[in-house]
Amino acid sequence: MRRQIHLGNDVARELAGSEDAVLREVEQHVACDVFLRGDVVTLDGSEEAVSAAAEVVREVAELIAGGHQISPGTISAVTGALDSNTSPADVLEDVVWRHRSTKVAPKSVTQKHYVDSIRRNTITFGIGPAGTGKTWLAVASAAAALSRREVNRIILTRPAVEAGERLGFLPGDLMAKVDPYLRPLFDALQDMLDPDKVQQHLERGSIEVAPLAFMRGRTLNDSFVILDEAQNTSPEQMKMFLTRLGFNSKMVITGDITQIDLPRDQQSGLIVVKDILQEVDGIEFVQFGREDVVRHRLVQRIVDAYADAAKRGATELRPADRKRA
Repeated sequence: MRRQIHLGNDVARELAGSEDAVLREVEQHVACDVFLRGDVVTLDGSEEAVSAAAEVVREVAELIAGGHQISPGTISAVTGALDSNTSPADVLEDVVWRHRSTKVAPKSVTQKHYVDSIRRNTITFGIGPAGTGKTWLAVASAAAALSRREVNRIILTRPAVEAGERLGFLPGDLMAKVDPYLRPLFDALQDMLDPDKVQQHLERGSIEVAPLAFMRGRTLNDSFVILDEAQNTSPEQMKMFLTRLGFNSKMVITGDITQIDLPRDQQSGLIVVKDILQEVDGIEFVQFGREDVVRHRLVQRIVDAYADAAKRGATELRPADRKRA
């Protein structure tokens, strides 16, 4: 079956993208051939495949006409939304944070679910592979909450666990010592705010960055708290952190259970906590998959390759067996 869809010149130009990159991405997500000549898109394949592809093209064309910038990654979001009977515009136009030229919005259905969960729940867990936007969206949500004065401060923390190497003694004051561990959170924060603004917030205490050990004994009121790399917490540390929750606060806990850097005989608090808190009201677990990876396409392939190796029983690539609590 062959079908032709007429587009405006501006829409066709945007759809083609650089060297037809967007068009080729469309073709990878549909089961038919896609051609663009002038302002006419031609779809060639089975009736079912052509109908599905036509819906993708129409949705993308509507996003372009509405002023949305289209990239190859946008196509994954569009097809994922359609597969889950969700409007692509509802996903891609839900702007979490906007600052100067930076606009942060979900790029997949799971990311949209994650953002909605952060807004709706007191505690949200984001679990999944690297590059799925867990920390990025959490920091954007925190920046938005602080700007709207919904909270008085942002607290960013993570366990000071080294990824397979020993850094040894680190010179300098406290901030200099913890900087290697907390740098990813700093980077995300400085992408959301001007560096001088970040420094002002740090000096006033409205943004705090500290290792997880510094949370003990505190009650965190009026705060947006993010625990990153939570797969490297022990069950005791996870309990300690969660019980710091104060009034008018939110917590977001992110991690990847395939990248645990703890000793092999030690349980991960992120694995244990799901069994314990799965049914508690006000807490939601959002599971990301390889389809949600929004970094370089090679990152998605790396995630797939490691997952396949683990399934084949490559012991050195699997997380250590841990008894569940």
